[in-house]
Amino acid sequence: MKYFYSWFLFLSLVFASTAQEIHWENTAPGVWKGTLGEAEKYNLLTASGAIPNFTALTKLGKPPFPMSKDKISGRLQDGKTYLQLPLIKGEEIYGFGLNFKTIHQRGRILRLHVDHYGGQDNGRTHAPVPFYVTSEGYGVFINSSRYLDIYAGSGSRLDSDNPAEALDRNTDPLWTATPYSDAVEILIPAKGVEFYIFAGPSMLEAIQRFNLFNGGGPIPPRWGLGFTQRVHRLYDQKQVLAEAEEFESKGYPLDFIGLEPGWQSKSYPNTFAWDPTRFPHPEKLIQQLKDKNISLNLWINPYVSPEADFYNTLKPYYGSHTVWAGAVPDLSIPEAQALYWKTFNKEHVLPGVSGYKIDEVDGYDRWLWPDVARFPSGLAAEQMRQTYGLLVQKQSSQLFRDQNRRTYGLVRASNGGGVSFPYVIYNDYYDHRDFITALINSGFSGLLWTPEARASKSAEEWLRRFQTVVFSPMAMINAWASNTKPWSYPEVAEEVKEMALLRMKMMPYWYSAFADYHFEGIPPFRAMQLESGFTLKPQGPKNELTDLEENPYEEAIKKEITDQYMAGPSLLVAPLFAGEKSRSVVLPKGNWYDFYTGIYVGNGEIITVEGRLDQIPVFVKDGGIIPMMKSRLHAPGKGERYDLEIFHYGEAPSHFSLYDDDGISYDYEKGHYSWREIKVFKGSDEQWKGSISPAKAQKPNNIENIRWVFMTEGNGKNPLK
Repeated sequence: MKYFYSWFLFLSLVFASTAQEIHWENTAPGVWKGTLGEAEKYNLLTASGAIPNFTALTKLGKPPFPMSKDKISGRLQDGKTYLQLPLIKGEEIYGFGLNFKTIHQRGRILRLHVDHYGGQDNGRTHAPVPFYVTSEGYGVFINSSRYLDIYAGSGSRLDSDNPAEALDRNTDPLWTATPYSDAVEILIPAKGVEFYIFAGPSMLEAIQRFNLFNGGGPIPPRWGLGFTQRVHRLYDQKQVLAEAEEFESKGYPLDFIGLEPGWQSKSYPNTFAWDPTRFPHPEKLIQQLKDKNISLNLWINPYVSPEADFYNTLKPYYGSHTVWAGAVPDLSIPEAQALYWKTFNKEHVLPGVSGYKIDEVDGYDRWLWPDVARFPSGLAAEQMRQTYGLLVQKQSSQLFRDQNRRTYGLVRASNGGGVSFPYVIYNDYYDHRDFITALINSGFSGLLWTPEARASKSAEEWLRRFQTVVFSPMAMINAWASNTKPWSYPEVAEEVKEMALLRMKMMPYWYSAFADYHFEGIPPFRAMQLESGFTLKPQGPKNELTDLEENPYEEAIKKEITDQYMAGPSLLVAPLFAGEKSRSVVLPKGNWYDFYTGIYVGNGEIITVEGRLDQIPVFVKDGGIIPMMKSRLHAPGKGERYDLEIFHYGEAPSHFSLYDDDGISYDYEKGHYSWREIKVFKGSDEQWKGSISPAKAQKPNNIENIRWVFMTEGNGKNPLK
């Protein structure tokens, strides 16, 4: 009887935990799909509708599969899927979405779960993208709309090829509570999964492939890269116009204004109808702002008030639970989509509203629908939670696409598959340093994040926050509660104005960087680890207790770099924070120059920067070309020509691809755009010279006159002012 019971237990374990064959498909150059078990049909890619850019992927070449396929394994057990991918000694892991405190992810345990950020990098965040990239130059994307448990090199297995060494805690100083692990292990609560491997060979190339496979990043309208002010939540029509006039009279740039919840007749939950008292003539307001070259953005969250005109029409498509007593439409159903967005199109988009700020599609658990909720589509509540941010981005942006008008807005949640959507993530968390870490992490996961400014404890903090806003995807003050203005701190009002005008001056550079994001998949804002000359490939295991690096530079770049980042192809941004008189900056290998003066600052070393109140430290790599235009209060409109100023830094000849289109439509998707090649070189007389390729016939050309500025060492002045 004892023998029979043991045999029965053995068979039960065998059938309960079944190793599965992984089916592989080469879906694009350098991209492979693995399928394990019965993958669910509803996933992140189906929710987002992401369409790969195969042309751009092909241009990246056809690298080999980046690891041994036999090292990737999976099994099904208890209706769940277990996936295991290998790691080698010294391999670093980055990604897993929008983290606020950590860059390196190896050794971490995460529960990827869309939620409002709660102060810890534990996977519960606004965009828990199940994509990671490693220092070995490949990426992995788990295409599941479920909550995922990630053990990123944290589980030490008995059957490991490189098992952790058993040490005696009593006597061995190298004993650790987190022994070595050689795998990323992922638990998917479903009977199968599909996942993707992206080859490099560099980390940046793997990320490019991930971004391009998801459609490439958005190209915002030109006005979207200007300056935006979100006004107080209870402003009325007259106050909005007065604020726009005050920006102009004081000489501060302004491209779009954001209205907060008070524009609606009722909010939390929402009617989505203009309040007739505060906004009696919304179409007139839209036109008056348009006449001033200012666009209008509207705050919403998706939850429908019983007093909304279309509340009863949508009743068959609501989920079982409410949010603030508002109904939750099942936006995965085409019929629900058509009914829901019809009002938005008629009342907002067609009259000329430029975009939306979509709030509260992330969490918290105490007010968002619970995981026991039911939806008419039959999707699980967790699947709806993981993809609702994708659904609202896709469907709202389609309203503008149907009008051939680009939009650029804000959203509180996203996920894998959402790379191409013209939305920037924000939240209610307000730590300046952590905002910069989030900006750095966004580039690993196909996200855009804004370190917005709201209010500050001092004028210095206000200026420091504003400076980082200028070097981010969206230059925004969010005054919904504080009613702050750029000039709210008079001691630094002029410095703030100079920074805002610098943002406008740099628009040709930013616009080209976003074009690189769209056509090549290169994140416009990204971690130092993705910059050539910065990441050192580990040379084998190092014991940090006994074998510290002798070179402090090499040691520094292996640690967390959470407060400096790359912006566009050539700029290194190293923010100062309130109270800092100086800071250290880790420079990649190669010559680097001060952005403001062109003076040489270092090469592959750690430098100390003395703080100046009127400047955020920015450095340019050797040969960097920064195309700019003259300072202005509004972005150039369609067909509006502007003078170009081309700045070159350092001693290296170089080139830059300048992007141009009409700035507002999607005609670039039909080929109506241009790239103009800028070259800087030394002539036979050893003097710097520049050239730009001619504009092609029938292609956009918004450039009038061109001025060259060669920022040679020894200048010492700031020609940017």
